[in-house]
Amino acid sequence: MPEKKRGGGRHPAAAAMELTTSLGPETVPAEFWGEHTSPVARALLSSAVQCFARKGFHATTTRDITTVVGLSPGSLYVHFPSKEAVLFRIARTGHERALAELRAQPDDGDPRSHIRRLVAGHVSWHARHHTVARVCQYELAALEPAHHAEILGLRQQFSAMMQEVVERGVREGAFDVPDIDRAVRAILSLGIDLVRWYRLDGADSPEALGESYAELAARMLGSPGSLS
Repeated sequence: MPEKKRGGGRHPAAAAMELTTSLGPETVPAEFWGEHTSPVARALLSSAVQCFARKGFHATTTRDITTVVGLSPGSLYVHFPSKEAVLFRIARTGHERALAELRAQPDDGDPRSHIRRLVAGHVSWHARHHTVARVCQYELAALEPAHHAEILGLRQQFSAMMQEVVERGVREGAFDVPDIDRAVRAILSLGIDLVRWYRLDGADSPEALGESYAELAARMLGSPGSLS
């Protein structure tokens, strides 16, 4: 199916380049989608993020997504087999990027400093990419069963990573936690809940919010002190 330029002659590739200035306070960097993703596919994904976050998956039409990048509604299917496939790509990429942020946090052997770095990284990533994260958290019910199961598998890795550190801290006497599972769920919720209200132009930078929430997590675990 050929891609069509809308009125005014704007080419989809040019629209993709302009998208970073047209989508609102949070811009999805082009490299977020990976180097092997074409400029037009990147633009469609970034447009879909904004549409899904604003209107919800079911209320968003393919026309909503393609209009921003100067394409006809049917042109979406040149790059993705369905609207659901667009959501799955967003959810998978968002979860993989957030996991990479956690895995990049150094472990110096001290569970107290390690958990703080994990929480700070988790929170600051979700604040920095709060619109993508909002779609990742609140639109998953629209995924097909196989896609939904794959995303759940990624989500379980967050819990496993945090749980391993908390369990180690309890064994070593660094943490005083009566219920590790509940503590880990509460800690993870710190980074997830903020996507409902956070704004990049607000009072707290992603990094400041990450450090603040890391301190809260440390206190929840019975380990007060400033972020290492």
